[in-house]
Amino acid sequence: MSSVVLEVVFLTTIELFILKETRLNPAFLLLPDFLLILLGFLLVRYTALDKNIWTAAEKLVYYLLFPSLLFNSINQTRFDWGGTSNMLVVAAIAFFSAMALGYASKWIFRTSDLSWSSGFQTSFRFNSYIAFAAAGRLAGEEGVALMALTSGCLVPIANAVAVWSLAKHSETHLLKEIIKNPLIIATVLGLSTNILGLTMPDYIAMGLQRLGAASIALGLLSVGAGLMWIQSKKDGALIAYWTSVKLLATPAIALIVGKYFELPPAQLASVVLFGAMPTATSAYVLVNRMKGDGGIVAVCISVMTLAASITLPFWLSLL
Repeated sequence: MSSVVLEVVFLTTIELFILKETRLNPAFLLLPDFLLILLGFLLVRYTALDKNIWTAAEKLVYYLLFPSLLFNSINQTRFDWGGTSNMLVVAAIAFFSAMALGYASKWIFRTSDLSWSSGFQTSFRFNSYIAFAAAGRLAGEEGVALMALTSGCLVPIANAVAVWSLAKHSETHLLKEIIKNPLIIATVLGLSTNILGLTMPDYIAMGLQRLGAASIALGLLSVGAGLMWIQSKKDGALIAYWTSVKLLATPAIALIVGKYFELPPAQLASVVLFGAMPTATSAYVLVNRMKGDGGIVAVCISVMTLAASITLPFWLSLL
């Protein structure tokens, strides 16, 4: 039997095992996504696919593939604004609570203004690549649509606040940076066309759908490739605080408030999943472009992504 056939048999066996386990334990729903992150981590270190390739791949995802996913998901989905209003309120409460708790670190910890301005965004920004992949596994098309709606409403705010915190350390003007942000552009266009009832022709929608699908796998691989070994204990307490806010406090708030609002199961799962996401890898791209402290953000991304492999299954098990 050829090596190719053996590889196919092996991968099929693994996939069947994962599918079997997902019926028994919701924690295994995220295993394929974290395996892709692990694969990206290994590829950049032990193959010819070096850091330069993944830097370019991250830019491709950030500027083209993921905006295509955001725009198409929001444009094509018929939202029940009345039926999802409570879900959006819960997501907003969790999101702004994380932002407030993250901002409080300015007075709790003694660190440089540059480091705080750079890393503050990691306490409330969320990794959309993992969010959409997990939402699809958790609730199928409905899960993706709910996550698209939540992201569509909060991505512009998250990016705007992140840019604001860094603006004073660069020559970039806040409004100019927001207007140029591809995720904000895609979100605004998606929401605008959705509200106006404008849909894309099928051949364009299919092309955007395929670009969006590519963003998930390549985005997760890029997340893994961007992980860095922790070599310094500088600002360790501050990083631990932001990690606790993002992975523990935020999903706890989403779960408690979501149950208080008696959200339907799919919506409750969506807001908890949204709250439990590790921080966005695009935070590193932004901070470098705006002359911030890339080191502290890189460590935050690595710590949160690795820790999320434990905390995400925990929060899913409570649903």
